[in-house]
Amino acid sequence: MANSKFSIKTIESQNIVVDRLTVRSYEMSIYLVELEIGNRKGLVYQDNKPLRFNSSQDVRNAFEHCNILAAQMLHESPYDEMIGNPESAQADSPLPFSMG
Repeated sequence: MANSKFSIKTIESQNIVVDRLTVRSYEMSIYLVELEIGNRKGLVYQDNKPLRFNSSQDVRNAFEHCNILAAQMLHESPYDEMIGNPESAQADSPLPFSMG
């Protein structure tokens, strides 16, 4: 799967079919969105930096016009690294994410 950057301006201007939308949750109220469209996968960008969403509802609003085939949320915590422990060996567990 090819790594890509998806422009929010392009997404907003087209009716896009998204195979999988992944909300990556970091700490409280920091969300990044990763899309899989065909054989492309990557984060959603605004200008030259990843677009940061402040709530899960902001994500829903931004992609409400898209046809989302599957959606999930991954919670990633830097806690172990912040206190000097090695990165947790625990794999991310995707949770279902409702777009409605």
